[in-house]
Amino acid sequence: MAKELKLMKGNQAIAEAAIRCGCDGYFGYPITPQSEVLEHLMAERPYLTTGMVVLQAESELASINMVYAGAAAGKRVMTSSSSPGFSLMQEGLSYIAGAELPALCVNVVRGGPGLGTIQPSQSDYFQTTKGGGHGDYRLITLAPASVQEMYDFVELGFDLAFKYRNPVAILSDGVIGQVMEKVMVDDYKPRWTDEYIEKTCPWAATGHRSTGKHRIVTSLELEALKQEAINDRIQAKYRKCEEEDARYEAIQCDDAEYLFVAYGSAARICMKAIELARAEGIKVGLVRPITLWPFPTKAVAEIGGRMKKILSVEMNAGQMIEDVKLAVDCKIPVEHFGRYGGVIPTPAEILEALKKMVK
Repeated sequence: MAKELKLMKGNQAIAEAAIRCGCDGYFGYPITPQSEVLEHLMAERPYLTTGMVVLQAESELASINMVYAGAAAGKRVMTSSSSPGFSLMQEGLSYIAGAELPALCVNVVRGGPGLGTIQPSQSDYFQTTKGGGHGDYRLITLAPASVQEMYDFVELGFDLAFKYRNPVAILSDGVIGQVMEKVMVDDYKPRWTDEYIEKTCPWAATGHRSTGKHRIVTSLELEALKQEAINDRIQAKYRKCEEEDARYEAIQCDDAEYLFVAYGSAARICMKAIELARAEGIKVGLVRPITLWPFPTKAVAEIGGRMKKILSVEMNAGQMIEDVKLAVDCKIPVEHFGRYGGVIPTPAEILEALKKMVK
């Protein structure tokens, strides 16, 4: 397959990947710091080339419900937003999960709570990985640490969404969304035909009547025992996802005595902090969760279990640390270092937090 090298922002990479991977439709609403996703799609006008629909909805509420409708038809559809807008999508995401539909949602996180700031943050970890809406559901959550991963995770996100018939989130932040890096992009892939959808998505309400049955897509079930059976099926999918699709990267862990656990922008900053720490004789490594849900619990338990102490580094007040502590089952001391409200930590600050922990 032909590859092409481009220089682009993380947000633009999301949009470019959507066009090239055969996405059928994007429905979104502008909000800083992710507005370039919609802007790039509007500038590229893929509806003239690939047939991809691009629509600025009147609100985040409208956009997520448009995604719901497109997903119900078996289409590869997506949206993107930033923290306050993502909050507005929670009811729709719960409906999509309850209806067992595949969809992709990108959250380029900014500082909060409330309207907060437009500066980068990682304070939506709870909202995304724990299923921010109502009911017992999860969002499969991918955490890119580069512009290349912003691009790559769009197709991966769709693959996981259709594998588990569940919404998938790409949880980024304003740093990765706005930074410019080189990206290898793929050749254009064709969109799915109606015949392909009819064959591979038998649950989809496509309008085809080859089965002789009307397909009703809904998240509503009034009988409690039937709703429990639906939940049993959904939870079984989540257990399978935890076994098969937890992803992570381990960096300089073989000889490490201490461990950073960090994702996204914080992980990139930790890589410089590792360099500084090792120059001073402190052997530290990094586990970077790539899926925040399913969290790479087994990997953190195995690698973290060999360490003296663990530092959870986050651009928030301490959210992922709960999953880190659960992974090591309180057998290894786990501490937190974070800046929040939109403040980006420096490698030197992380090094100082590590030194305090080592003492």
